[in-house]
Amino acid sequence: MSRPNQSEARSQTTVMVVEAGGRHSLAEVAEQAGVQPEQLRRWHRAGLLAAAGGDHEPEFDDNAIYEVRRIEYYRREHGVSARSLPVVLDLLREVERLHAELRARR
Repeated sequence: MSRPNQSEARSQTTVMVVEAGGRHSLAEVAEQAGVQPEQLRRWHRAGLLAAAGGDHEPEFDDNAIYEVRRIEYYRREHGVSARSLPVVLDLLREVERLHAELRARR
């Protein structure tokens, strides 16, 4: 998955290190990504953010932090509504998949 471009990166000011390859609690991801835990719960329930496991409270992998920042970026910087986010994110993922496929063919 591609990383945020320069304008996306500028809007991300959180600097917290998490253990790579691990699982992270909802609170850890929320803190790392700079959003409220309740917002993260709503996005998780809406299917915008997939959990990597967890019995009572969802646990997330390292990619979740990137995904949360991405959701927040498009929501805040581009005014994408909660209702439109699933479509926008699906389209972005498809564009990334196609770019990767093109790079592999070169």
